[in-house]
Amino acid sequence: MLGLIALVSSHFGGSAQTVTEMMIRVVLVVGLYVFVGNSGILSFGHISFMSIGAYAFVWLSCCTLPMLKPMNLRGLPIFLQHIALPSPIGLLGAAALAGIVAIVVGAILMRLSGTAASIATFAFLAGQYAFYMNWSGVTGGTALLANLPVFVGPAVGTGLAALAILIAWLHQESRYGFMLRAARDDQTAAKGSGVNVWFVRTVAFSLSGLIVGIGGAMHAGFLGIVTVDAFYLPLTFLTLAMLIVGGSGSLSGAVIGVMALTAVTEILRRLEAGIPVGGTILSLPAGLQEVGLGLVMILVMMFRPAGIMGGRELTFGSIWPRR
Repeated sequence: MLGLIALVSSHFGGSAQTVTEMMIRVVLVVGLYVFVGNSGILSFGHISFMSIGAYAFVWLSCCTLPMLKPMNLRGLPIFLQHIALPSPIGLLGAAALAGIVAIVVGAILMRLSGTAASIATFAFLAGQYAFYMNWSGVTGGTALLANLPVFVGPAVGTGLAALAILIAWLHQESRYGFMLRAARDDQTAAKGSGVNVWFVRTVAFSLSGLIVGIGGAMHAGFLGIVTVDAFYLPLTFLTLAMLIVGGSGSLSGAVIGVMALTAVTEILRRLEAGIPVGGTILSLPAGLQEVGLGLVMILVMMFRPAGIMGGRELTFGSIWPRR
């Protein structure tokens, strides 16, 4: 389905850049869904794992000019300063590091529930952001790191997005996914049935962080540049908006939300740039993208409080309610 969407988008004027960005967002939002959708706990901290994945990719695979890494990242261990692994290996390493950090963070934070857990994830985001901003010898601080190997395009992006969806589906249909949703719906009853709520939440949080880490490596391998500022509140709220608009209660909703808001953003971007009408160019005021996204979110929440998919899954032949 993703390949078909990418093909249709390209056919109707969608640039390769737009398609690739959409696939990266699919990875991010699907990763967020693995935890948020199944646990019911809103997380503001997952973009931290994207940042960890992006910088891990830099440490392992940078740079197209070998002398740049020792020059810009003098605080790295010697063996990392002079290593330049192939991009796929760098992506795997980035996913692994993000997953390991997610295990440690999840093991601590998943002892909390509800609003307390959500606030704790935001505290993690703020702390990780400040840490990377000031860890200049290893991350470059506020500087922009460039000349990264570029390997993510529409084909690679679609393939990795499909892999993220497959991982999310396997977790969703596993016993851990069922137990986690049982704890989401009635924590007391789930505990009474023998569900280790802390464990199943930690598993989902760790897997979720790993997938978002892949999205971070894709981001670095798509743009060829990395900066700490890219991984903070704007992207956090955008990914949450995509998940909520599509419907956080289903995997299909996570994907549909990305596609819907990407389509709205692309249409408004083109209208801002101007379209020829007769002999004149008709353009809308700058900044309309943000206004448009806000209106879409308000309308969806008014008429579809559970999101576009309403907790249902989409197949080729039917839509069925979530179990």
